Amino acid sequence: MEKKRVLLFYPPGALFQRGEDRCQQNIDDGSAQAMRACNDLGYAAAVLLRQGYEVKLVDYQTQGDTYDVLLKDMDEFKPDMIMMSITNTTIFDDLKVVNDLVEKYHPVVVLKGALFYDPEQSMLDMLDLANVDYLIGGEIDFCIGKIADYAFKGIGKPEEINNILYKNEEGMIVPTRFHVWDEDLDAQPFPARQLMNNALYIRPDTKEPMATIQTARGCPSQCVFCLTPEISGKRVRFRSPQNVLDEMRECYEKFQIRNFFFKADTFTIDPAWVKEMCQLIIQSDLHGKIMFTANSRVRPLQKETLELMKEAGCFLVAFGFESGSDEMLKKMRKGTTVAENIQAAKWCKEVGLKFWGYFVIGFPWETKEDILKTKKLIFQTDPDFIEVTIALPFYGTPMYETCKQENLLEKSVLGSDFFHSSTKGTMHLSIDEVMKLRKNILLSFYLRPKYIGRKLLECVKDPLIFVQYVKYGLKLVTNLIK
Repeated sequence: MEKKRVLLFYPPGALFQRGEDRCQQNIDDGSAQAMRACNDLGYAAAVLLRQGYEVKLVDYQTQGDTYDVLLKDMDEFKPDMIMMSITNTTIFDDLKVVNDLVEKYHPVVVLKGALFYDPEQSMLDMLDLANVDYLIGGEIDFCIGKIADYAFKGIGKPEEINNILYKNEEGMIVPTRFHVWDEDLDAQPFPARQLMNNALYIRPDTKEPMATIQTARGCPSQCVFCLTPEISGKRVRFRSPQNVLDEMRECYEKFQIRNFFFKADTFTIDPAWVKEMCQLIIQSDLHGKIMFTANSRVRPLQKETLELMKEAGCFLVAFGFESGSDEMLKKMRKGTTVAENIQAAKWCKEVGLKFWGYFVIGFPWETKEDILKTKKLIFQTDPDFIEVTIALPFYGTPMYETCKQENLLEKSVLGSDFFHSSTKGTMHLSIDEVMKLRKNILLSFYLRPKYIGRKLLECVKDPLIFVQYVKYGLKLVTNLIK
C-alpha cells in the first residue's frame, strides 16, 4: 500500500513566529527579532514519520518563496493531507490559501494555532472554515499522528483526541476535550531537522544557524495578556536534562549546529533543574563548543543561576520586564516588582551576561506616566537589546475580557498584532499616543551615542557582527519612521 503523503508548511508571505503559540511575533515590523526554527512543524513531521507517513516540510515564508512555489510542490508531492500553522494576525489570508488549495487539490486540511484553543463560537463564526477538517489548538506532537491515523486508517475516533476541533458528519465544527496535557515529554521524538532548512534560522548577531530546543512546557504565572497557561497548562512539565542534552548532541553532530535557543516560558523557574542542566553541559564534551540563549523571569532568579548558565555557554538571557510601574505589574498579574527587574539587570552586569529586555505598553489601565516609568526603567537597567510591543488582547485571555468590558476594542482581535493594535488605546491614551510613545522609547534608546559606541566596541574583533547590527538598526529606524 502506498504511503499517504503529508505537507507541513508555513505559507508564503510576511514573517511571523508561527511556531510561537504564546506571541506569534510579527518579525518584519519588530526591532531586532530573527525567525526561530519551525519546531511545531518539525515535531509534527517526526511523529508522522515514526508512524509511517511520507512527509514534506517547507517554511515558504522564511525562504521568501512565492505562492507559485507552493503550487509547484502541491503538483509534484501530491499530498493527501496539508497542515499549516496559522497566527492570530494572518488567519484571514491563511484561509484564502486553504480554500484555493482545496479547490485545486482536495487534500485533508489541518490548521494549527493558539487561536483554536477552546475558542469562542462567536470567533469561529467569523472564519470561513468550510474547507477545514481539523483545528489543533493544543500541542501538535500529541495529536497530529492520531488525526492522520483516523483520517487515513480509520484508527481511533476524533472525539478522543484532546485539544482539537474536528468537522463531524453533519459538517459542524465540534470541540473535543481541552485543558488536559500529556506528561511524558521525553517520549516525544526530536523535531525532524533533516526535513528543515536549518540555515534559515540564525543567531541574529553572528548569522550562525541556531536550533530551538523546547526544554519545558507550561507556566504557573497569571499574566493577563499571555496564552501559555491556557494552552500548555499552569504546571510546568520539564524534559529531563539528559534528554535535552541528547537533542543538543544530535544537532551538533548531525547538523553542525552549535547555537541554541532554549524555549521555555520560564527557563529559570526551577533553579535545581537549571543547575542539573548546566552541570550536565559543563561535564560533557559539548562544553566550550556550544552556546545558548534562554528566556527568564526575574522571580524566581538567583545570581548563582546566571553564573552557572554563563559557565555552561549562555551568551544572552531575555527577561520579560514588561513595565517600570509596580501598579501596572500588579494589574497585569505579572507576579514581579520593578525592584526585581532592576536586581536581575544588576546581576547580569555583574556576571558579564548580556540580556534582552522585553517591555509591553498599552495596557487598558495605563497612563502616560506609567509608560514614562517604563522608559525610565529601560534606561536605568540599560539592556543590550530591547523590544517594546503593544499589549494585544488575545482571545481567551483576561485582558481580552477587560478590553471588551471597557469598550476598548476598535476592531476584531483577528488580523491585529503587537504593532497594529486592535484596541482604541488605553482608558487614558489613544492608540496613536501609545504608538508615539513606543517610537520615542525605541529611538531614544537605540540612537544614543553611548549605546552605539558600546556596540561598535563589541564589533572590533568581528566585522560580521557589525554588519548585522547595522542591518537591524536600519530596519528599526525604517519601521519606526514608516
